[in-house]
Amino acid sequence: MQVILLERIEKLGQMGDVVNVKPGYARNYLLPEKKAMRATEENRRYFAKQRVQLEAVNLERREEAQAVAAKMTGLSVTLIRQAGEAGQLYGSVGARDIADAMLAAGFEVSRKQVKLAPPIKTVGIHDVRVDLHAEVAVTVKANIARSPEEAEIQAKTGEAVVREEERPVLIAEEEAPEEEAEAEAEAEAGDEAKPADEEDA
Repeated sequence: MQVILLERIEKLGQMGDVVNVKPGYARNYLLPEKKAMRATEENRRYFAKQRVQLEAVNLERREEAQAVAAKMTGLSVTLIRQAGEAGQLYGSVGARDIADAMLAAGFEVSRKQVKLAPPIKTVGIHDVRVDLHAEVAVTVKANIARSPEEAEIQAKTGEAVVREEERPVLIAEEEAPEEEAEAEAEAEAGDEAKPADEEDA
């Protein structure tokens, strides 16, 4: 299906471009969201007449988005979730959860603006892209933790709070060089003993 883009669409084109898209994509997203119109002769003429006005509206929206993006710079939202000892969430954190957390922080965005695929499934601090406008995106940090205390630690250290189940493995790895050193020492002692035995013989 051919459509006329009413704004810049990533990986598709700029405002005014006539592009071919799948009918489902047009019907389910571009047309209802008013991001494009069918490329009929009537719509082409309409767009040509309205282009200046549409560009002015787009510019105004972009400037508003840039102002919001400036306020959101460095934003971090905290979500408390249940998780296992190794940091695996019981469930996941999706775009709607991030949007709700941002709303609580005073920024109204829709879940469609939150670009999160796949959902977050581990504790820690995750970068999440939010599209405020077709030409304006900002990255916010999602601090996923089991408790407010853990979230505070993660915010300070920048690392996930994980109760290391792998600790015995790490200890074993640390001990391994010592065991190798002992084996080498014994081998050397054996080598030194051999010449002495040969002299006695």
